[in-house]
Amino acid sequence: MTLTTPDLGWEYAPAPESRAIARVKDRYLPFVGGEFVEGRGGDLDSVDPGTGEVLATVSTSSAADVDAAIDTARTAYDNVWSKLSGAQRGTYLFRIARGIAERSRELAVIETLDNGKPIKETRDFDVPTAAQHFFYHAGWADKLQHLGLGPEPRPLGVAGQVIPWNFPLLMAAWKIAPALAAGNTVVIKPAETTPLSILVLAEIIADADLPPGVVNIVTGAGDIGSHLVTHPGVDKVAFTGSTAVGRRIQSELAGTGRKLTLELGGKGANIVFEDAPVDQAVEGIVNGIFFNQGQVCCAGSRLIVQESIADEFVDRLKDRVETLRVGDPMDKNTDVGAINSARQLERINALVEAGVEEGAEPWTSSCPLPDRGYFVAPTIFTRATQSMRVSREEIFGPVLTSMTFRTPDEAVTKANNTAYGLSAGVWTEKGSRAMGMAAALRAGVIWENTFNRFDPTASFGGYRESGFGREGGPAGLAAYLDADDEPTAGDE
Repeated sequence: MTLTTPDLGWEYAPAPESRAIARVKDRYLPFVGGEFVEGRGGDLDSVDPGTGEVLATVSTSSAADVDAAIDTARTAYDNVWSKLSGAQRGTYLFRIARGIAERSRELAVIETLDNGKPIKETRDFDVPTAAQHFFYHAGWADKLQHLGLGPEPRPLGVAGQVIPWNFPLLMAAWKIAPALAAGNTVVIKPAETTPLSILVLAEIIADADLPPGVVNIVTGAGDIGSHLVTHPGVDKVAFTGSTAVGRRIQSELAGTGRKLTLELGGKGANIVFEDAPVDQAVEGIVNGIFFNQGQVCCAGSRLIVQESIADEFVDRLKDRVETLRVGDPMDKNTDVGAINSARQLERINALVEAGVEEGAEPWTSSCPLPDRGYFVAPTIFTRATQSMRVSREEIFGPVLTSMTFRTPDEAVTKANNTAYGLSAGVWTEKGSRAMGMAAALRAGVIWENTFNRFDPTASFGGYRESGFGREGGPAGLAAYLDADDEPTAGDE
């Protein structure tokens, strides 16, 4: 007798987090010299991607405001921050880390409202990892001489930083924490669509009694970011964003002698061998492309699966994707939230249409989408070729392109056939095969039997059109230091 399990039609009941926890203000101001000040630019509206409604108004900075912020940062560097010991700087970073942890629920809610990602991601990943970066760099602040950069590595001065909209709070922590630990002061600009969480971070910075002018936050669109990174008063530039903008920044700073790190786009490959742990690999593929709606620079947006298991693997992957819940980002049951903006939604839809027109075979989850807000159902393209736009261009959305391979050499060739070089994943039970593949793949970060795992102690960055330089770990800290590796008399 065959036993069958009845379909009871059970569904998760809504479990919304309270919006009131975020304490969203009607209006937010730039943070300069330890105070919130009115910007001399126009106002902009920050929109909730989950509803399409205006969330808050933000006063934006003008070019003159950026000039003033850089002057303030220089004064703070010359008169205060550069004169403190590493242990004293570490104390301030530790206070900020504690402040993030103490206000973690508030930060998670405001990040979800402003960005559109599911509350369980901001709650369990973005905010805790941001605190970890400050904790980690607080420990390094008085140990810079042990980085291997010489006996007395020195700070560079004023760091100009620009961060993207996909991980606003976390990217701010990635950049601010190492800069301060190394002894630099900061002027940072968030993306115009997601400025709120960093302005709450500014409140935490003020509560930590960080000396005025050590961290300054200017707001606005791309023209303000451009003015910041090309300003002659900036000694170090760190940019995370699109490859096109990164290329322009590199050209503008060529010959200036200023240090530059660029973390740009990606088109990561996830390579699945026939001996891979299938269930684990399916989960890794899902996490690699549908985490944060695929709005991740290192997203595993290309699935390269061995031909002998391709059909079965893709079928199991589709079954798993069908269980993903797309909807209200504030619902704790939501797996895939909202696309960050109407403009990004339009780009994703255009590239999906291009994939269909070029002959790739689309499959889309049958999940219902909300009636308002910016949403895309998880999509998988099969029968794709290397020349198709969906295989070459960074879609930055919940869209996976699948192709097959027969031999490891073919897998490497297909994985490396991209202008990018940020991330890759290898799924196999053989450690020697994984190590051999890692050596052959042209990517800055390579995961074995997992994907999208981050740690403040590990460096992150890419090659080619994915940028250069590293963030996180000792290598990321070294990017904010002037290394002097000349031996001292006692070392000779």
